Amino acid sequence: MSVETERTYRRHLLQALGWVCVGLGAIGVVLPIMPTTVFLLVALWAFARSSPKLHAWLLNNPHFGPYIADWENHRVIPVRAKIMAVGMMTASGLWLAFGTSAPLFVVLGVIAVMLCVAVFILTRPSYPTI
Repeated sequence: MSVETERTYRRHLLQALGWVCVGLGAIGVVLPIMPTTVFLLVALWAFARSSPKLHAWLLNNPHFGPYIADWENHRVIPVRAKIMAVGMMTASGLWLAFGTSAPLFVVLGVIAVMLCVAVFILTRPSYPTI
């Protein structure tokens, strides 16, 4: 297989991954159990490596663009996004702990992962440094 063929396959696979992640991110907008931002960041990464046009389209999207552009350019998570993310994780953890019959090790494992993610989110800057 030629190098050019491999590049073409890689580009198409990355674009497919990007579109799958855009779709999952869109589902996450309406389903609180699905993350949105993580999927959109993966889509942004895949599009950046496979299609400048799709990368620009995602960054210029009126709904998602500003948040992921802040992350890509400044590694910033806005305060509103932090509140929403930590709030949804807290609600999900409480629901898992008290609204289901999940085994204790599952509840503790999920809460431990969410706690790590929450610490990561809360320790990122909220505004770009100039």
